[in-house]
Amino acid sequence: MEQRNPRLRWLVVCVVAVVWMAAVMGRLAYVQLFCYSEYLAKAQRQQERIFEISPKRGTIYDRKGRELAVSLPMDSLFGDPAEITDVDMVGRLLSRVLNVPADDIETKIRQAHSPVRLARKLSPDVVQRISDMNLNGVFFQKENRRVYPQRDLAASVIGYVDIDEKGIGGIEQSLDKDIRGRPGKMMVMADGLRRWYDRRESAADPGASVTLTIDETIQYIAEKELAAAISETHAKAGTVIVQDPNTGELLAVANWPTFDPNDAGSYPAQARTDRAVTDAYEPGSTFKVITLTGAIENGVASPNELVDCQMGKILVAGRLIHDWHPFGILSVTGILANSSDVGAIKVALRLGAPKLYETARAFGIGQYTDIDLPGENRGLLRPVDEWSPSSIGSLAMGQEVSVTPIQIVSAISAVANGGTLYRPRVVREIRYSATGTERPLRSADPQETTDARTAATMREMMEDVMLEGTGKHSQLDGYTSAGKSGTAQMIDPVTRRYSATDYNASFVGFAPVNDPAITILVVLDSPVGPHHGGEVGGPVFKRVAEQVLAYLGTPHDVPSPSDVETAKNLRASPRLSPASAETDASKARFAEAVARGSDSAAPTAAFAGDDEVVVPPLGGETVRGVMEECSKVGLAPDLIGNGIALEQFPSAGTQVPRGSRVTVRFGEPGENDSAPGRGSVN
Repeated sequence: MEQRNPRLRWLVVCVVAVVWMAAVMGRLAYVQLFCYSEYLAKAQRQQERIFEISPKRGTIYDRKGRELAVSLPMDSLFGDPAEITDVDMVGRLLSRVLNVPADDIETKIRQAHSPVRLARKLSPDVVQRISDMNLNGVFFQKENRRVYPQRDLAASVIGYVDIDEKGIGGIEQSLDKDIRGRPGKMMVMADGLRRWYDRRESAADPGASVTLTIDETIQYIAEKELAAAISETHAKAGTVIVQDPNTGELLAVANWPTFDPNDAGSYPAQARTDRAVTDAYEPGSTFKVITLTGAIENGVASPNELVDCQMGKILVAGRLIHDWHPFGILSVTGILANSSDVGAIKVALRLGAPKLYETARAFGIGQYTDIDLPGENRGLLRPVDEWSPSSIGSLAMGQEVSVTPIQIVSAISAVANGGTLYRPRVVREIRYSATGTERPLRSADPQETTDARTAATMREMMEDVMLEGTGKHSQLDGYTSAGKSGTAQMIDPVTRRYSATDYNASFVGFAPVNDPAITILVVLDSPVGPHHGGEVGGPVFKRVAEQVLAYLGTPHDVPSPSDVETAKNLRASPRLSPASAETDASKARFAEAVARGSDSAAPTAAFAGDDEVVVPPLGGETVRGVMEECSKVGLAPDLIGNGIALEQFPSAGTQVPRGSRVTVRFGEPGENDSAPGRGSVN
């Protein structure tokens, strides 16, 4: 056999080697040049774990800088599976403190390939007990817990947050991107054996602070009087709004039922609803203000003109409509004062459907107000071409149209201020603490609803409602006032017809007449017994208006009667200063809280707790200081007023179950005149 040439063999070997090296180099070049980013990302995923650090949400203040929502640092518990050598032991020990099954803790640790969160936002004593165990691989990371020191005060306006600090409802939701801030990051590095050897953190940027137009004291007055009205009338729900008619700023928005945002999940959805912006209802006779404004502005009626109200019956396009009372001859002013349906319909027929529709649109009916709150309902105002032949009769007296409380109070404010419709606002300022800059607020140009002369005429006519009409029993002491009552039949959900028993009773008005400082709307859903707006809503308007005007220091424009009964409470004294009114309001709230606590066998608990703690001394502390002291021992503070702590209940040294509420009243030094035994901290 012929022997092969050795040089040929070497040539073959060299060619194979060159081809192999070329393939290897080509593959290396491909990986390095074209797959670099992909493999780098894979390596980083294997070696790095990034955890988000929740930012501190911005504080929400009332218009005077009093805290309504704050975030406090809390410790969350993490476990590192690479450092925990005895998972069973760690699970057993932690389960006793956290009150969760040991199996759940062990499963979390075993299934994790990186540090895993075991528990969130622990109380200080739980943190201390776990720290004392000195467990390897167990560590804490700061998170923030949202706290609402005033509990249910203005809850529907403020809103609340979920466990992840995401805003739900109210300002917490509508301004969540601003309040939430920018999250930080914690990066943990691991070696090839997944042993963690380095940890780096980038700080979170805190959220913006928000100052509301709401005044805590006015809000308390509105909520207190609404709760009293609900108790007296047994209404299903209600709303009270106090607005500055000259700016559109909302000073108070009270809703019933309400909720405590510190424990929002335990309340039904109805209680968490902001009825002021989400619930639309037929306004009834309060809409007659808009009907008559259009008629007077367009020259088809005048205040002193007489109208035959036909003893309470009128036929409109073949439909017989009955008045609530058989009125005869009334002036146009008398139609409004006595709330005659037939009179309003006859004036509306003169005005005509297109002009009535234009007037209602000018007052913002059937349109979004663009308020700074989520879930706004725009109500209903159908175009004229969708009206039936008798629709003008219905709209004239506030039927076949629906409004939200925010819409109607803003419309009446436009009459009060001379004809200008302002966008209702609850946000006064948004400020970023990190940069000290202020975010420009959304603005909308005021709209002219009617001319100044017509507005002045309507103010006089609405004043006559208070002097001679359906609001005469709700005249204010020391102030002129103007108003309008409303009583609207509700739709029966079964028959889809107007109910013969359920009504929406409302009253809206402003004071003083010639220089209005406030506009107030009261709405009560299905009061039991008396149901006319003037009967049940008017007295609430009176009580709220007198207290708020005294608190604002509004000068009296008529003499005030000096009866003893009126002098006993907050709204009576014409010499009452804003500071003393605020002090009296805080004392009243504290007395109510003490009375509730004294009547109970045990202090009210805000959250569950198995053991007892000692109430710490809180005298002289600031609001934040009290919150921090209570947080340390696991108590829920109920804070009243502002300044420094003057009184507390239960008193310092009392043993109470963990999670109990501690009521603390704040004020200026030297104003404390509480009786011994009520937790005075002088």
